[in-house]
Formats: sequence, C-alpha cells, structure tokens
Amino acid sequence: MDTTAVDTTQAPPDLENQYTDDRVLTSYLKRAVPKDVRADIEESLHTLGARAGGDLYALQQSDRRNEPTLTRWSAWGERIDEISVTDVWQTAAPIAARYGLIGLPYEAPYGAHSRPIQFALAHLFIPSTDMYGCPLAMTDGAARTLLASGNEALIDEAVPHLTSRDPESAWTSGQWMTELSGGSDVGRALTTARQDDDGAWRLYGRKWFTSAITANMALALARPEGNPDGGKGLALFYVRIRTDDGALQPGLKVLRLKDKLGTRKLPTAELHLDGVRAEPVTELKRGTRHISPMLNITRTWNAVTATSFMRRAIALARDYATKRTAFGKPLIDQPLHQDTLAQMQSTYEGAFHLSFRVAELLGRTENEAASDTDQALLRLLTPVAKLLTAKQCVSLTSEAMEAFGGAGYVEDTGIPQIHRDAQVLPIWEGTTNVLSLDLLRAVKHVGGIDPLFDEFKRCMDTLSAPRLVPPMKQAAQALKHARQWLGRTHASDNDDLVQSGARRFAMTVGRALEVALTVHHAQWALDHENDGRPAEAAVRLAQHGIDRLHKVDPHGAHVLAHDYNCPTLFECHTGTPDRTDSEAPVPTASPSEVTPEQVLSDA
Repeated sequence: MDTTAVDTTQAPPDLENQYTDDRVLTSYLKRAVPKDVRADIEESLHTLGARAGGDLYALQQSDRRNEPTLTRWSAWGERIDEISVTDVWQTAAPIAARYGLIGLPYEAPYGAHSRPIQFALAHLFIPSTDMYGCPLAMTDGAARTLLASGNEALIDEAVPHLTSRDPESAWTSGQWMTELSGGSDVGRALTTARQDDDGAWRLYGRKWFTSAITANMALALARPEGNPDGGKGLALFYVRIRTDDGALQPGLKVLRLKDKLGTRKLPTAELHLDGVRAEPVTELKRGTRHISPMLNITRTWNAVTATSFMRRAIALARDYATKRTAFGKPLIDQPLHQDTLAQMQSTYEGAFHLSFRVAELLGRTENEAASDTDQALLRLLTPVAKLLTAKQCVSLTSEAMEAFGGAGYVEDTGIPQIHRDAQVLPIWEGTTNVLSLDLLRAVKHVGGIDPLFDEFKRCMDTLSAPRLVPPMKQAAQALKHARQWLGRTHASDNDDLVQSGARRFAMTVGRALEVALTVHHAQWALDHENDGRPAEAAVRLAQHGIDRLHKVDPHGAHVLAHDYNCPTLFECHTGTPDRTDSEAPVPTASPSEVTPEQVLSDA
C-alpha cells in the first residue's frame, strides 16, 4: 500500500513591488510627469511600492482580525472615551507623514505635478493600510478648506500640523457633517451653535457618522442660534478634538463605534456634542459652501482609493491564477479566465486615467497653472470620477472574489475584506445619486459640457493607430448623445425627467471620458514604449459599453418604485427609442484622414 502523503495545499497569492509591478502607474508617470521630477521621486515610489507588497501587506494579513476598540470608563469611574487602533494604523500614521502624503501638494516642490505624485504614492499606500487613506483624505481636505477660508489664526494654528512630515507633530482631521435627520441633505442638520457670555462658541447636538475619531481636529457644520433653516443657515466650525495631553475635549462624548459592513479598521464614531468648544472658520452662514473645498479633495481621494483597490484585487487574482490549476492547466492559461482578467484590467485602466486626470487638473488649479477650460473640466469631472470609479470598484472586487472560487469567500484569505471595504466608496462623500445631481449643477455652473468636448479633442491630438479609432468614435457618439439628452430634457421643462436620467447621464459622460483618456494614453504607449496592452484595454473598455442613456418614461420609474399596476403605462411610452452606442457608426477613413472634428461630427 502506497502511504506517500499527497500534498493538497494551495499556494496563496503573493505581491511583488507594487510600484514596479504596476505597468499602468509606471507608464502614466513616464508620460505625464517630467523626467527630472520622476528621477527625484523614483526612490520614494520604489520603496513604498516594496513595502506595500511586502511588510505592510504582511502586517495587514496578520492583523486581519483586530479592530479598534472604545473604552468609555477608566478603572475608577472617569469618563475617558479612549480609542485604541490596530497595529496597521499605528504603523501607517508615521509612514504617511514621512512620505508627505498630505504635505507634498502644499509644499508643492514639483508645482502642478505635486498632486499626481502625491496620489501616485497614495495609490501604493492605501490598499495595504486598512483604510488609513480615509483620515488622510479628510486631513488634506481640511488643510485646503482652512487655506481657502482666509482665517489666518486658524491657518497658523492647524495647517502646519496637518501638512507636517514629522510624525510627532503631524495631525489628522475629521469631518462632522452627517446627522440622522439629513444624511446627504446636510441642510437639515440639527446641531446648534451657541455663544457664551464670554463670546466662546459651543456646539450641541448629535453627529451620527464621523470618520476617524482618533483625529486631532475636525471641521463641523452647525446652525448658530437664530439662523434660518436649510444649508444657508449653517456655519462651518473648527473643533479641537483633543487637549494637549491627548484627552477628549470637555463636552465631547463618543456614544459608540459604528458596526459596519466594511472599513472595520476605521474608528467611525457617533458623537454627542454637549457644549464642546468651537471656532467659526468663516462667516456664520453658508457653511455648506465654505466646506466645499474639502469635498472636492475627498472625492478625488475616493476615486484614487477606488483605483488602488482595483489594482490590488487584480494583482492578487493574477498571481493566484498562475498558481491554481484547474482542468489540467493553470487558470492563467484558461481562455475564459484570461478574458475575465483582461476585462478587469481594462476597467482598472479606464478608472486610473480618469482619476489621475482629475489629480492633474487639481494640481494645475492649485498652482495657478489652469486655464478657464481646465477649471471648468475639474468641476465637471470631480463628481463623475468619484461616482463612476466607486461603482466600478465594487463590481471589480466582486469579480475578483469569484476569480478565487471558494477561497475568495473565506475571511482568512483576506480577499473578502477588499470587497467589503470597496462597498463604502459609492456611499462616502456623496452617494451616486447625489453626485449625479451635483454633475447637473456643475454643468449649469460652467455653462454646458463643451469642456468635455475640448478634453475629447485633446485626447485625439496624436491619434494614429487604426485600432484606436473605433473606440474613440464610440465614445464620441456617446458624448454627443449625452449633450442631446441634456438639451432635450432641459427643453422639456420637466424636472422629473432631468432628475430621473441624471445617473445614466453621469455614467455615460464618465465612461466616454474613460475611453478617450485610455485611448490617449494607449497611443502614447504605442509611440514611446512599443506597448500594445493599453490599446487592448481601450478597445475592451469601449466594447463593454459606454452609452447608458436609453429612453425611459419617468412615470414608469414612479410605478415600479411604488410597485402598483398601471395598465396604461405602455400607451404612455411613445416615441422612437434613442440610438444606443451599439449602433454607433464604424469609421471608414484611415487614421491619418481622421480629425477630432470629423470624429465628433460623424458620431
């Protein structure tokens, strides 16, 4: 009898240097960042990439079961509300400071390129540090908001700490807006601000969802007594969360840490404000307007976080596919599995180029290097990038779980955590629907979507590869359809019609720009790197579908949402359906004969 043991173990996926192993990131930096800047930052990228795939990832896996804890009382009955964080968070904080993950764009050593460099570092850092990118996003947003406020006293007090590279003096910030009464409708906030006899302001109320209560300070919305209802009656306040010895400020109580689906390493708290001292950041009204610089920054962080999670999921799934054998050969050699990984990769590449285009525009705007078109484009693309990449990330991380089979559903592998954490991205900093409506406001603010067409033309400047013309035509057709839809719906003077299509409009615009930006990079990669992989990604991205603006009757949504029968609904839905992108014309001219104007006019 043969007693030889059969090895039935499965090798887990491994990660290499997450900088040198990420073709999309390294190629993008070669195209978008000057050579001298790359040379100066290369060591930091390489070192952080090695840690992201090495000791930080190993620590993350070993620390997987740990979560932050809240200790309300000391042994002798004193209310202390002490928060303990995980080993990963304790390790991540000084690394973030030393690498300048907040400080870099404020130091601006590379001018407008400082933002893309910052987010390249964040792209490497975030997936291995259990959502420590969240307090970094809030901190970055707080620094920008305080600088925009012009309040010199608060700028001098807080901004040097928020942007410090010294772990001993570096602060993080929270953002206190969400209340049970309003959620995204922050104008319904019930927290009030009262002024003492000595002139000090104090806040009273309940903040239902506050991120990273371990922060040193927060920006909070509250309504000064006597102010009117709604967003205009709110004011923006600065709150020091902790005293100099690290204790919570008097009048601030942590009711509980939230029990969430994902981001469980992040100490998200529900707070009771009972006279905590605060200082007005600006005038005592229009607080939602004054906090908007924070939202623009945090939404960009959200998009970069989404791309970083996609990259991590793909890196693990691809490595696992080389080690897992099924039906006689490795998964990586199975045609259907190859196709699945390729589609995931194309989604990631589109999301990456959209997110980092926003980072570029943000850097140009902050360094006074942006044209009027750049600024308008930033206003349009910020909500689009956030909402689209977040939804793509949830879908892709779900696909990645499936790529591992049953192992992907087992907590010990660490794969489910990626998907659970990704699910917060469409919710934080404005849900998909809220951001779709924000895009419509942005369109009105900048006077239309012409800046998107200008961006499209920029992406076509060097287009010459025949294979890249069809996806560009398809994207152009979708973008033109979006403009037509916008004109028709506004002309109808039917707000319900406009709102009901807002998400599909935003998705169409976002997907069209993802394809255009990916094509733009793909042409550069062909010309400068002799690499056809980005072109394959662009083609696949377009084939996956761009146009979401099919014609629907908004009354049908009302019927289905309320779930009642409407026999006449079919009769109400009249007219010819709008053309979909699957019917987009196929170009017949050679690439050398195609101009941006022809592509846009032919679509």
